[in-house]
Amino acid sequence: MSSATAVSPADATPRSLTSRAFEAAIDPDPVYVADIRHTTALVMRQWDMPEGVVGDVLLVVSELVTNAIEHGRGSVRLRVCHDEGELRIEVTDDNPAAAQLGTVSEDGESGRGLLLVAVLSRDWGVSDDGRTTWATFRPRRKS
Repeated sequence: MSSATAVSPADATPRSLTSRAFEAAIDPDPVYVADIRHTTALVMRQWDMPEGVVGDVLLVVSELVTNAIEHGRGSVRLRVCHDEGELRIEVTDDNPAAAQLGTVSEDGESGRGLLLVAVLSRDWGVSDDGRTTWATFRPRRKS
């Protein structure tokens, strides 16, 4: 990881053995999307997430972080939490303008990120202050 990226435990006092979280902050530069994706992949494997879920989570992380870099303000913060069978991804920046699904033409080269998030995740949304976009997954345990 670059010196612009910080990774820290999100909760120093774990609530249970199944409650986990990590956070990272990056400068708003597209070059760091690959780093944050790589870090997320390592954490997902450490948490023993099924490979199918890992792929979907990595795509959603990429889309949300890229969206925050392109349309947000200030540093971009990623938080991934796994608690009670739910995996939640949150990406925060300092822009209060909420992310919204848009319409995209068939030949458009961009603008499908939130559509992918909506299709791949169980649910998604934006915080009341517009600064955090989140998505949830219900990963099944590996057999």
